Amino acid sequence: MHPPPERSETVGNAATVTLRRPVTGDQVGITTLDELREHLQWAIEVEHTTIPSYLCALYSLDVERNAAAAEVLHSVVLEEMLHLALAANLLNAVGGRPELDSPRLLPAYPRRLPHRDPPLDIPLLPFGLDALEVFLHIERPCTADAPAQGDGYETIGQFYDAIRLGLLTLSDQLGEHLVFCGDPSRQLADEEFRGGPGRIFAVTGLDTALAALELIVEQGEGTAHSQVWDGDRDMFHAERDAVGHYYRFLQLGVGRRFQRGDTPQSGPTGEAVEIDWDAVRPMRPNPRSADHPPGSAVRVATDRFNTVYCTVLQLLEQTVNGRPEQLGPAISSMFRLRGHAEALMQLPSGSGVGTAGPSFEYVPPEHRAAP
Repeated sequence: MHPPPERSETVGNAATVTLRRPVTGDQVGITTLDELREHLQWAIEVEHTTIPSYLCALYSLDVERNAAAAEVLHSVVLEEMLHLALAANLLNAVGGRPELDSPRLLPAYPRRLPHRDPPLDIPLLPFGLDALEVFLHIERPCTADAPAQGDGYETIGQFYDAIRLGLLTLSDQLGEHLVFCGDPSRQLADEEFRGGPGRIFAVTGLDTALAALELIVEQGEGTAHSQVWDGDRDMFHAERDAVGHYYRFLQLGVGRRFQRGDTPQSGPTGEAVEIDWDAVRPMRPNPRSADHPPGSAVRVATDRFNTVYCTVLQLLEQTVNGRPEQLGPAISSMFRLRGHAEALMQLPSGSGVGTAGPSFEYVPPEHRAAP
């Protein structure tokens, strides 16, 4: 399997030439504080959109026979949660209010990665080459000369570059003290969130805001647009340097690890990565609660999973809006999801193809009976 191809342009037989011009916030759609807050809420939604898809692939694995794949997906999910928390810190820092417990966070899957152009549909799939192909498209690095794009972005790195430019432009125009006008007590810090490489830190001004954006991008696509490494250690193997999300998924598809000296162009040339493609629960793609009659075992189990997941979103929203004591219950509920998902994947789908699986559908608060 190969990574999705990069697009380039040439004129005649000449080498590709890029003319870079100064870019400001007004060229990426971020010229006011309200627009900045809107884009940071989009960042929360972008980070969250990927998590159900990654979780489905993770839950479908026989972990004992597919330890390498499980480690990659586990680490990526934890870091996406970290990125979501940092995006919430950024939004709180500029006077916004993060939303997580909302139908807009959980439209029906397959769903599109928010505000991306060309559109990219994110499905719920068991682990396999089809899922990896989607994951590589999600995490694909931008080139060093790619323009910032606040809406209609092609890569997530370009989207975050637009937010970076918006922060710089507004801080220069309005003054840093007017941009970072949020309540400092609403910031999550490392002592409240642990798990995986990297850490969550309070966003208190421009320097910490830029550091948060840099961490998000480097963990996703590697450093400096030219390195596969993300600057951390592998959370499961401390003797190894960690690679960005894109390159972690690429290792699984190619079946080989990156080693020192490897580049994005060379691909991974290190030790073999063992994948048992048959040791995967055959979850039916894109399951829906409505596919099963009320009261049936699959319907009850699906609704139970969705209730727990929406409770996680509710607790996380409370956490990032001034109630950090809710983080513990949110994490406890998150750990319960695996058991509910694996129970679903033991049930026939009802279509004669594969097993049931989690559907990640929104349940309004008034319909959330105790799971």
